[in-house]
Parts: sequence; structure tokens; C-alpha cells
Amino acid sequence: MKRKLILCSALALGLVLAAWFAEALCPFDPYEQNFAAALQPPSWEHWFGTDRFGRDMLSRVIMGARVSIFSALILVGIISVTGTAIGVFCGCSRRADAVLMRLADICLAFPGMVFGLAVAAVLGGGIQNAVLALAAVSWPKYARIARSQTLAVKNADYIAAARLAGDSFWQVIGRHILPNIAGTILVTAMLDVGTMMMELAGFSFLGLGAQPPTADWGSMMSEGRSMLQLYPWVIFTPGIGIVLSVAIFHLLGETIRDHMDPKNRTGRRRE
Repeated sequence: MKRKLILCSALALGLVLAAWFAEALCPFDPYEQNFAAALQPPSWEHWFGTDRFGRDMLSRVIMGARVSIFSALILVGIISVTGTAIGVFCGCSRRADAVLMRLADICLAFPGMVFGLAVAAVLGGGIQNAVLALAAVSWPKYARIARSQTLAVKNADYIAAARLAGDSFWQVIGRHILPNIAGTILVTAMLDVGTMMMELAGFSFLGLGAQPPTADWGSMMSEGRSMLQLYPWVIFTPGIGIVLSVAIFHLLGETIRDHMDPKNRTGRRRE
């Protein structure tokens, strides 16, 4: 189990580092156009071929990793922190629970992707607006999880002891409630990275995310969808980037979930 966790963590860290140092890793300028080299198949010079503007596909896939991966990580960070804060507050306050959970119910009543597309259309195109649109419709899941976990632990004996010892409302939350629910939130967030990456790519594919000429995997697939039969590398290469990234982050989330499972920890102690 530890070896699998280390391997998945190393792969995910490798993706993040590759995205961070994308400019240094690109063999060509991902935005430089060369119509003389347009739509060349994969070769030793251009490993992933070139697009309709003669831009190197490998360089654009590497640069697209920065936009796609970091946008997904920022989005998951926003919804996990916001949703957890709202959920914990609702679990500790009946008045807040009556208002905010009804708002969450309204958000959950609509299909998430459709609701997000509607919000993104109102806000306009751009990767920032796509992140805000998905954040606006994705926080209720974390709020529900945090609320249920808070309700499960807030009446525990150690919480009562902390209150008798003089801990304030916010001290109880910070010292006792949040540390006990953080594991569940972390696992959910890691499993959501791949999901949010797919949804952001879908927004870009539909023209509501990153706008050309920005190198983004979703928008790259949208630009090349009409050339699938004649020039398949134009759409396959960013698709491979999405598949590999989603698979790695999903495996990392599942491995963390299994590692934090009390049953598995008990089995490791016995061994």
C-alpha cells in the first residue's frame, strides 16, 4: 500500500512539476505559427506532429498542462475550502443550516454540468469564468459532507470536555472538528481533481473555457475535431494528456482513500 501511495504521489508530483516548468520543457514556442509546416504528422522533429497553423503539438500539450492542471487544482481548492467552511458552520448553527443548506439543495436540484454551462454563459468565456462557474455549482457536495461529519462529532465527549475547559466556538472548530473531518475532505478533493479537469476541458471544448490561442487541452481538441479523420494526431495528443492526468489523480485519490481506511490500517498493524 505504501509503495502504491509513493508511486501515485510521485506521478502526480511529476505532472505538477512538468506543468510548472512547462516553458522550459517545450522544444518549440507553442504559439509560434509556421504555415509551411502545417499539419505535419509525428516525426523526429515534431514528435506529436503540428496543427493547422504549424505549431508544434508536443509543445502545446506541455504548455496546455499548465492551464488544465492548475485550473483544476485551483478549482478543487476553492470548492473544498468554501464548501467545508459552509458545512462546518451549518453543522454548528441551526439558523445557518436552515438557510445555507436550502441554497445547497437548490444547486443540487439542477444537473451540475448544465447549471455550470448556464453560469459560464452568463459570465462569458475565459478559463477564469469557467472556474468561477464550476465553483458556484460544485461547493454543495463538500458542504454536505462537512455538515454530516460535523454533526457526527460535535456531540462527542471530547468536544464537551473542550468546552468545559474553556475553548471558544472557533477554538472547538479549529482544534477538534476540522482535524477530524479533514481526512474525508482530502480524499474527496483528490478524487475530484480528475473530474474537474474533465469538466473544465468540456467547457473549453464548447467555447466557454480557455480561448484560442491559449494552449488548453479542451480548446485544442475543439480546434481539431473537424480534422479527426485526416489528421488524428491533432485531437489525439491533447486527449492523451487528459486521459493520463485524470487517471493519475484518480489513482492517487483512491490510494489515499484506501490508505486512510481504518480497516486497512488495522490490518497493517496486525501484520
